[in-house]
Amino acid sequence: MDKPTRLFEFPLFQLRQAPMEVMMTSRYMGEWKTYSTAEFVANMNALSHGLLALGVEPGDKIALISHNNRCEWNICDHGILQIGAIDVPIYPTMTPKDYEYILGHSEAKYCFVSNQEIYDKVSSVRESLPQLKEVYSFEPTTGKSWQEVLKMGASGDESILEQTREKIDQDDLATLIYTSGTTGLPKGVMLSHRNIASNAVDSTERLPQAEGSTFRVLSFLPVCHIFERMLHYLYMYNGATIYFAESLETIKEDLQISQPHMFTAVPRLLEKFYDGIVANGQKAGGLKTVIFNWAVDVALQWEPGNANGAIYKMKLGIADKLVYSKIRAALALTEIKAVASGSAALQARLARFFNAIQVPVYEGYGLTETSPVISVNTLSTPNMLRIGSVGKPIKNVEVSFAADGEILCKGPNVMMGYYKNPETTAEVLKDGWFHTGDIGVMEDGFLRITDRKKEIFKTSGGKYIAPQALENALKASLFIEQCMIVGEGQKHPSALVVPAFDALKEWCRRHEIAYTTDEEMIADKRVTDRIWKDINSLMESFGHWERVKKCIFLSKPFTIDGGELTPTLKLKRKPILAKYQKQVDDLYASSHD
Repeated sequence: MDKPTRLFEFPLFQLRQAPMEVMMTSRYMGEWKTYSTAEFVANMNALSHGLLALGVEPGDKIALISHNNRCEWNICDHGILQIGAIDVPIYPTMTPKDYEYILGHSEAKYCFVSNQEIYDKVSSVRESLPQLKEVYSFEPTTGKSWQEVLKMGASGDESILEQTREKIDQDDLATLIYTSGTTGLPKGVMLSHRNIASNAVDSTERLPQAEGSTFRVLSFLPVCHIFERMLHYLYMYNGATIYFAESLETIKEDLQISQPHMFTAVPRLLEKFYDGIVANGQKAGGLKTVIFNWAVDVALQWEPGNANGAIYKMKLGIADKLVYSKIRAALALTEIKAVASGSAALQARLARFFNAIQVPVYEGYGLTETSPVISVNTLSTPNMLRIGSVGKPIKNVEVSFAADGEILCKGPNVMMGYYKNPETTAEVLKDGWFHTGDIGVMEDGFLRITDRKKEIFKTSGGKYIAPQALENALKASLFIEQCMIVGEGQKHPSALVVPAFDALKEWCRRHEIAYTTDEEMIADKRVTDRIWKDINSLMESFGHWERVKKCIFLSKPFTIDGGELTPTLKLKRKPILAKYQKQVDDLYASSHD
């Protein structure tokens, strides 16, 4: 078989080229369920036959909702796709109202869910979804088990399945992915087999190579998101064993068990790792903390390609022996070859730190609409990583820029369009170029993102403010967990700031300040002065008109459940601003700057 061009061909490719004893494995309640390549293909075929027995036809939509990543999700994915049906992955964190909209808009006929909680959420809206025939569950629930579908297809005719596969074209619609969006109703992104398959194959050259015969990866970012999902196909194509984390709460234990060579992450997770590392280093006290702080300072000077010279390399070696090696061991990352970071901007300090301690971070860029990878850094090839950039475009993907700096993308990875939404499709797809909505520049072949086009605003003085650049800079402070820049039409930008309360507690302990409650501490001038010290320092590299002059400190973080974050942890700016509008108005009313 040549390179896979249709998504269901990835496990078939692996079966023919290099079948694996452990293709993927999931852990539930401490027990591991493992599938070989042969077992996986047998189960995906059985599911296909079962769906055919249920009367599923090419073009029918089938939803997938799981509270965690698991083998069964992938079996369903491939079993659905190889009969020409279209799967609709949905975030488990979405509300029943979101479920109702997506299941109705997509006209999903069947739905596979993970557990009782998700089953109940879907059941609560079923009365308004007459086209939804049945809901099946992976785990025991009060509803029907997915095993029923497998049993229906256990003795299916392989020749019928082969004939069905042959009728599927690589340009046929494979999946509808509803983007959570920061405003408005979710949009159904239509991705073909070619869109995603080409992205998986073309991204392979940026993949690190593990020594030995086994390449292990850990999967925990939501597979309903195109970033993690595309990588599952890439992993299959490259013969990697996929370990599924039981949950985010068990991630440390799952890292210990899997000892991965690679995993994907969002910057927020790397921030938490970094903050935890620094907090532990500060707690050690005495000479250990002095050595730790020196090692962190060395790491934060890291540049790729030994650009800092021989003396720096020597310091790095000493720091590795004294500090970095212990960090890798504590995180169970002794064999790590790459951490693929996406979904949001990665702070330069995090990129430097993790690469310096030999936890290579490959920052990339893409959107659901581009399947998703447009560009990505890598250390697998010399001169292919630059701090502050999202790497060079991958093979077969073109990048250009509109007159206003908006990033444009063209290639086999660009979506077919938005489902039932030709008007919005026409707004973003013009002459084969997808308009990303992001502003950026190309520097020596490396793409750098500067902001979101729709998020840039003007002050009352007519100066443009790029909020993401300011937010990313402010989050470099150990004492700032989250922040959002406001100030459209005002004299200057201000910030809504959620402090990093664990770091504040440790700082208060070291300065003999009694820590009471989060609410009381953000009103304590000693605490806010310490945060302002970082803010003023971090703003020095910005123009005077860009610098944050005022802050509103918040005691509660922005959350998905609170409606302030998307499932991929992006800020929902309008809901956040609406929630804190009075505080913002009062802030500017009292400002005389």
